[in-house]
Amino acid sequence: MSIVASGPTRSSTHPVGKGVGPLLRGWREQRRVSQLELALRADSSARHISFIETGRSRPSEEMVLRLAEHLDVPVRERNALLLAAGYAPHYPETPLDDPSMDALRQGMERLIQGYEPYPALVVDATYTVLAANRGIAMLLEGVCESLLTPPLNAMRLTLHPEGLAPRIRNHREWRDHLLAQMERQIALDRSEPLRALYEEVAAYPVPEQEQEGEEEGEGDVDGGVEHVPHFALPLQIEHGGRVLSFISSISTFNTPMDVTVAELAIETFLPADPATVKYLQSLVS
Repeated sequence: MSIVASGPTRSSTHPVGKGVGPLLRGWREQRRVSQLELALRADSSARHISFIETGRSRPSEEMVLRLAEHLDVPVRERNALLLAAGYAPHYPETPLDDPSMDALRQGMERLIQGYEPYPALVVDATYTVLAANRGIAMLLEGVCESLLTPPLNAMRLTLHPEGLAPRIRNHREWRDHLLAQMERQIALDRSEPLRALYEEVAAYPVPEQEQEGEEEGEGDVDGGVEHVPHFALPLQIEHGGRVLSFISSISTFNTPMDVTVAELAIETFLPADPATVKYLQSLVS
């Protein structure tokens, strides 16, 4: 699956009319940083930070960016802070299908294709699937067609009762892991689209076989999964009459200078046991 353009542009979650001071105060309080601590980090004074937050002083463009940097504000929201302060956005948001993104698209495509036969995909900030390799396509065999209609969403595909959920042997643990991951992102980014997605997938019913297992006190039975020591929570999923086990790893770009790039993530699935390695390699031998 080739890299595709992302969905509609996600606007900032903060209204510009609110003013840069309250917005900065909100980010500072969320990060649990005092005015004095922020002032020391940004080579300023607590008095100046206080004046900015109360609207008594208008920060320079450089100061807005400096404070946003030390508060670890997402790139998209740094643009919102600049707009609220009366400045132009600093970071562009370039569509993935723009010619200037050719090198990025081709690089990500080579990366995930080179990872085959192991699964790998590229998603944006709301888990829209922008690219996936044949390893992912293999796992999606049998998924309901409605979930495979673009734009695909990785969270829906994984947790929907007509998606991968019925085949995930450790569904309860994997579901808890994914929801906790989304909760951390919402706390950091305060993204309303991501929160809406979280509420949707969190409300999906638990697969029937898991409910039955819990009623019988067998919710933790391995059911034939190979016993090997794991260094991280594995995704254990049925495919072709066998159970495959993967460890997930997520990569992002270091110091992104574009909103689109800042919100990209490459997720790769490393085989967690010898049986999974052997089976996947047999598919391409």
